[in-house]
Amino acid sequence: AAAVNSRRDLLPGFTLGWVFGDSEDRHGVCSEMAAPLVAVDLWLAHHPAAFLGPGCVYSAAPAHGFDDKSEEFGLTTRAGPSHRKLGELGVQLHRRFNWTRRALLVYWDEPAGDRPYYFAAEGLYVQLPTLRNLTVMDVVFRDGGNFSFIIQEIKAKGR
Repeated sequence: AAAVNSRRDLLPGFTLGWVFGDSEDRHGVCSEMAAPLVAVDLWLAHHPAAFLGPGCVYSAAPAHGFDDKSEEFGLTTRAGPSHRKLGELGVQLHRRFNWTRRALLVYWDEPAGDRPYYFAAEGLYVQLPTLRNLTVMDVVFRDGGNFSFIIQEIKAKGR
């Protein structure tokens, strides 16, 4: 920060400083609940011009609200995986192969941790209905789940 602040040609009218917040829970795991609360606290206390973080993918990556690059979120950049892009790929595949009636999303979900499969499926779940005339159904399964039901759903409704 000192090197940037010593140069008057960089960030004129601003002073670069660091304020840190912790987005981990009591177990040391990045928390989807703690991260936004810490961001609000930092905003109220310091009114920063920019946020870097949280460092975990789960807290910010799946937020479809940030996809709107209008004035409010125009400078928002996420460096993690883009679940929206996976959804856009699904849309392009449907158009390319003229799949027009239905899509069935089957994914594993453990309601703890980062839930990567849930958010990957969410990208498809949000984007596929833009095709219109397409019914999108999601089926979640977990350990000890009824796998025969899922197989029957795939046979009846999948491609």
